[in-house]
Amino acid sequence: MSSTLVIHAHPRPGHSIVTQELRRTLESVDELSVRALYELYPDFDIDVSSEQQALEQADLVIWLAPVHWYSVPALMKHWFDQVLAHGWAYGRGGNALQGKRAWWVASAGGAVPAYSVGGSHGRPFADFIAPVEHMARYCGMQWLPPFVVHAGHAADADTRRATREALLQQLRQHQGQAQLAARGAAA
Repeated sequence: MSSTLVIHAHPRPGHSIVTQELRRTLESVDELSVRALYELYPDFDIDVSSEQQALEQADLVIWLAPVHWYSVPALMKHWFDQVLAHGWAYGRGGNALQGKRAWWVASAGGAVPAYSVGGSHGRPFADFIAPVEHMARYCGMQWLPPFVVHAGHAADADTRRATREALLQQLRQHQGQAQLAARGAAA
């Protein structure tokens, strides 16, 4: 069976609309576990070996977070820095994540036009994806196109429902691909 691990980070989960809804949607799926970083490590003191052990069990790793200052929230960045260690995730002997799939599921407060040269953020959203993508690739992971919800806080019920359905459909596809890859590696 394919195993999916969600690393969730939201600095103010009680204020979250979109990211919490995405989390609940993902939690409804079998063979999936969620590690909520701000619940596990409110003091930012990450148990690196526990996190690495969870990653080793997963075929698909989902980083679920809001876009926070054009990146991920501070605790998720700290998690990247601590858990994806030299000699374990990359560098000499660092192949623990080799071939695993990485998927960034994000909520961005701004609408799509805000992420353009003429928009309030001045750059296309793809420019803000690159650091997370390159980190995953550097660790030997297969990068999957991100699932980004723009301006979800302003979405009506039908749009939110369609977003949840699209997330589940893409998740099933990614899990199926991860399962096939895991079978191929075992053969």
